[in-house]
Amino acid sequence: MIQIRIHGRGGQGVVTAAELIAIAGFKEGLYAQALPSFGVERSGAPIQAFARLDQNEIIIREHIYQPNFIIIQDSSLLSAVDVLFGADKKTIIIINTSKSPTETLTNIKAQKIQSFIPNVSQIKTIDATKIALEILGKNLMNTVILGSFAKLSGHISLKSLNLAIADKFLQKGPEMISKNQQAADRAYQTLN
Repeated sequence: MIQIRIHGRGGQGVVTAAELIAIAGFKEGLYAQALPSFGVERSGAPIQAFARLDQNEIIIREHIYQPNFIIIQDSSLLSAVDVLFGADKKTIIIINTSKSPTETLTNIKAQKIQSFIPNVSQIKTIDATKIALEILGKNLMNTVILGSFAKLSGHISLKSLNLAIADKFLQKGPEMISKNQQAADRAYQTLN
């Protein structure tokens, strides 16, 4: 089972990101699950959501404590919340930041509040905010960072992600669908 934990702030589309992973996984023929985790948090408050993908039926319905992937939509959370709890040497961490993986690791070590200090090879960074502002005109980077996840994970394809975006944003119209697909495509092509 592949377990993904997504961290961000209220209003950044964290729950939608988990749902998009699940929809894309379903389109790949996988069993999929998306779970939000928030209470009465206001916009801007730290929140998290979870997604699971598996070849077999998923029967657990709990938070993810040992993630295979951690997606951090807002790098300021690195100093505010222990977003790396439960990570290990196999966990891949995707962070929305303009900094390099080496700079980001230096920042994580400097905080000294994290429960786990990753290796630089586990950290993948992408300036999802920049791509979102260029293509969408606003700082909604969830589809952007999912383009990175699709490339890194190999568990969902870019095609399935784009189909999931079309399904999820159907009510928002063809222009919004197209822009979000372009943003995911750009991230997929940008990530090394």
